[in-house]
Amino acid sequence: MEKNNELLENSFVILYIYEMFGKKILISLILLAVIISSCNTKNENPQKLTSNKNLESVWQRIRARGKITAVTEYTSTDYFIYKGQPMGFQYELLLKLSEFLGLDLEVILSNDLDDSFVMVEDGEYDLMAINLTVTKERSQVVDFTKPIGQTRQILIQRKPDGWQHMRFKEYDSHMIRSRLDLAKKEVYVKSNTVFSDRLKSLSDEIGDTIYVTEMENYSVEEIIALVSSGDIEYTVCDEHIAKVNATYYPNIDIKTNISFSQNIAWAVQKGADSLKYYLNLFIENNFNKRWYTNLYNKYYRNSKSAKYFKSDYLSLNSSKISTYDETIKKYSHDIGWDWRLLASVIYQESRFNPEVRSWAGANGLMQLMPATAERFGISDLSSSTDNIRGGTKFIAWLDRQLKTSVPDSLERVKFVLASYNVGLGHVLDAIRLAKKNGKDTTVWSGNVDYYLLHKSNPKYYRDPVVKYGYCRGSEPYNYVSEVMNRYEEYKKVILEE
Repeated sequence: MEKNNELLENSFVILYIYEMFGKKILISLILLAVIISSCNTKNENPQKLTSNKNLESVWQRIRARGKITAVTEYTSTDYFIYKGQPMGFQYELLLKLSEFLGLDLEVILSNDLDDSFVMVEDGEYDLMAINLTVTKERSQVVDFTKPIGQTRQILIQRKPDGWQHMRFKEYDSHMIRSRLDLAKKEVYVKSNTVFSDRLKSLSDEIGDTIYVTEMENYSVEEIIALVSSGDIEYTVCDEHIAKVNATYYPNIDIKTNISFSQNIAWAVQKGADSLKYYLNLFIENNFNKRWYTNLYNKYYRNSKSAKYFKSDYLSLNSSKISTYDETIKKYSHDIGWDWRLLASVIYQESRFNPEVRSWAGANGLMQLMPATAERFGISDLSSSTDNIRGGTKFIAWLDRQLKTSVPDSLERVKFVLASYNVGLGHVLDAIRLAKKNGKDTTVWSGNVDYYLLHKSNPKYYRDPVVKYGYCRGSEPYNYVSEVMNRYEEYKKVILEE
């Protein structure tokens, strides 16, 4: 409505100028406006915000490949897998970002900050999706987005024995509360972080020595765990990480800050103005919404986070995905599949809930239809073992049916997954449509998947080569994508065995 009013007002202005001053004056003013507009680069054309043509094309390259690559840290807040589900504050933000940009997402995990900075600086990764403290030194090698939050640096120290029964003054007398009291203390921090720089500056400020030990092969959270266990006395981390870890380790104290508030942001390659423009647009349009507040609270203010932090099904603690892992490994071996791929299928089908029953009558972990179960000799669909055994037999049968059409075993997996979801007949129809239209019938992505996706269109399901008619193709199309994407996430942190 505002844009319409603006256009209407502009029309009256143009008409007024024309009537008062004539055609020549009007044309001169229009030409002047064009010249001024062409000189104004304020975000109207983000692809021309830099004079470096190579960096100018960063966004164009991302769009051309249809995917944005982002590196984040493997921690209990940024990225992890819990009971088969990839999770994490940064991970969920990146999913929203990829949806906002209309791009696929590739997440790389690295807890080596130096390496991540180098890879972004060299253009190997598009984005560092980490809560990075913005500093002058870092700004010399990368460009930061608009702030995604603020933080302070917090001293982590262990509470005294019997702290639960102490009065406030007695308890506080055992803790470091003044920064001056850090003199002659040894503080352990993750290497190549701002924490080391801050402690060195603080040492100058208090006029005494603070011994800083940088730990190369430890994450921030692992160092906090060492404080909790008594192996070291002190460490430093960002406030939001301190608050989360205080729920994991009730015996750590996080009340002493050693810095002023600082902005945190994402980072991109220096000069990649077009990409930064769209990232800033995403931040401006989304970080003030309720879903962002809920997401932040989910990972940083959730009292239940300690429960999954201690779980055997948290990938940071073990390579377990579900309580059915051993059965999954046994039957995946029988069909020559990676057990993590089969686990991704079962998560997709039932979220590892053996009690699930669909509206169509499918049952159990692998959502077998009674007729399918009977065909493969499965009499008890309520048995998790039998359900998985029946599901893998069905997969093996589908694989045999498609072997001639799709010789490559890895590519054939996608055809099998689609057939498991929607039925072999519809997939064979999609293969026939692909052949008729000159596409590669042995390749799923960009070929056969297109015709299955569009099999709800009369143009395709009424084609003479189609034998099985209408299909709501978006379901199997998304099914294959989601199972394969989750499998790729599993491979990052779950051991193959």
